[in-house]
Amino acid sequence: MNDDQLLRYSRQILLPQIDIIGQQKILDSRVLTIGLGGLGSPVAMYLAAAGVGHLTLVDDDHVEVSNLQRQIIHGEKDIGQLKVESAAASVKEINSDCQVEIKTRRLDKQELTAAVNGVDVVVDCSDNFATRFLLNDITQACKTPLVSGAAIRMEGQVTVYDSRNQGSACYHCVYQDEGELQQTCSESGVLSPLLGIIGSMQAVETIKLITGIGDTLAGRLMIFDALSMSWQEMKLRQDPSCPVCEK
Repeated sequence: MNDDQLLRYSRQILLPQIDIIGQQKILDSRVLTIGLGGLGSPVAMYLAAAGVGHLTLVDDDHVEVSNLQRQIIHGEKDIGQLKVESAAASVKEINSDCQVEIKTRRLDKQELTAAVNGVDVVVDCSDNFATRFLLNDITQACKTPLVSGAAIRMEGQVTVYDSRNQGSACYHCVYQDEGELQQTCSESGVLSPLLGIIGSMQAVETIKLITGIGDTLAGRLMIFDALSMSWQEMKLRQDPSCPVCEK
């Protein structure tokens, strides 16, 4: 770590749980983020700012004016541009040392497996359960921790599925074949800062997994109600008949 990096990350290095050793782990880390929308925006920005050395960004959508209310990594000048290209440019403005790799289309299972195998943590910022199920299958098989977030209307949730922990629940244990109720922001609406809250928590959990500090949300689902400004915690239990994590 050079003098510029010591200065840049000094506020994190001052934390005894992180120190220089933890910051070096962050600098050496590789993270895959699926989706560069409302959740992926704060995730990518905070991970870059924290010093994550390599970010792989995956999204096949283009920036639309209706995205700007909540997808803060994009600006008016980016309308019509691919989200991953806009996001990569923003990340580079935040931290030019961060290496950014972009994927401009949805990856098939083989491609996604290769991408997951090359990183330390996967962050799921997607908006459909088909992608979530596929990511769960692959991260469970690859033994790569998956940080999952979701938000709609005025409620959000975040958890970690970590197949390295014996007996830990996976996404399929919780939602089985039906998945979550398929809802979109365009149909149901969403409060702009809510995405920032959940996405920021995903970034926190990612950094904890990289550095090995604290207790992660593996086995716990945190649910946030913005109307009442309250959190609830649910314990997640592994399904003994789950076809994914009990293989």
